[in-house]
Amino acid sequence: MQRGIVLAFFGDCVGQPGRRAIQQAIPKIRSEAKPDAIIVNGENLRNGSGITPDLYRTLRDLGVDGVTLGDHAYRDPRITPVLEDPSEPIARPANLSLKAPGKRWIRIPKSATRPRDIFVITVLGRVFMTLHADDPFACVDAVLSSLPETSPIVIVEAHMEATSEKAALAHYLDGRVAAVIGSHTHVPTADARILRGGTAFITDVGMCGPYTSVIGRDPVGVLRAMTTGVHTNFEMGEGGERACGCLVELDPATGRARSISRIDIESDLAQPPFARG
Repeated sequence: MQRGIVLAFFGDCVGQPGRRAIQQAIPKIRSEAKPDAIIVNGENLRNGSGITPDLYRTLRDLGVDGVTLGDHAYRDPRITPVLEDPSEPIARPANLSLKAPGKRWIRIPKSATRPRDIFVITVLGRVFMTLHADDPFACVDAVLSSLPETSPIVIVEAHMEATSEKAALAHYLDGRVAAVIGSHTHVPTADARILRGGTAFITDVGMCGPYTSVIGRDPVGVLRAMTTGVHTNFEMGEGGERACGCLVELDPATGRARSISRIDIESDLAQPPFARG
């Protein structure tokens, strides 16, 4: 069988530990899986919340083809001009207000290794989420109908808290998109699979960051807040760094998934960029 289009998607990249983990992981995944495109959720790059133009550029300089954001998209307003630049492959959640700044989807153009364009859409959940968002189901319908191709290859990132909402969206889109990839909870799940209509799905790919933590934060501050109710500034966690995500192989003819598997790359703390000579 002819090799399909291989896509690597990395989950929420959290602070400096996440940046270092992804910096170390990308050469490894390129060598082993030879992905045709790499997408990273970058909404937590700025000390765990938000992204700046410089941090966005760091990902791009690593060879990342597209950057997605979530509920922390606007935590640092300096990213707004980048979001509004049509030449930059970074998008905010599509189901925020139409008046919100930024692009609703990413187009990764075909190349020598990609025989077709790849479109990427992120939608926020409405269950247990604090940032108000519109109906993700109706939003994806609207975006799909507006894309400049009749049968596009589409990746949908489900940036949601509730596992049920992610699964419901995946089944709603089964057979219409290549993959529905869950993110946001920073905890990887073991349910990567292909649904009946040919859409790949995983509930959550996890984070790129320190797993000796409470979803990226230092346990000391989190425990103080949870056991006393006292407001505490949560510091970044440290230790157990790894880069988590998924690999999806797509059929270039049909645009549907052939396979999906988890990425879980443990960082080597004795090597750069963790260890500096």
